[in-house]
Amino acid sequence: MKYASDRPFADPEKAARKLLEIASTVEPVQDGRLHIEKINLPFLREGGSPAEFKAGLELAIANGWLWLHESGTFVRFTQAGADLFA
Repeated sequence: MKYASDRPFADPEKAARKLLEIASTVEPVQDGRLHIEKINLPFLREGGSPAEFKAGLELAIANGWLWLHESGTFVRFTQAGADLFA
């Protein structure tokens, strides 16, 4: 018997792709910077959890799609990440 439904972003790959999709719609503020909260809130509203957000973000960084500033307040698309939407 199954008591809970499957999470839409339980797979980090799906979470990372959704983060990239959301990030591609955000207007950069300066030098291509995307504030992390402009990506986080829409992801959570789509049904993701904070843990899924973190896993997706870490995978996007590991795959070289996003670059996270050391402060953790903003990300930038890398060339590889930008090429996914070209």
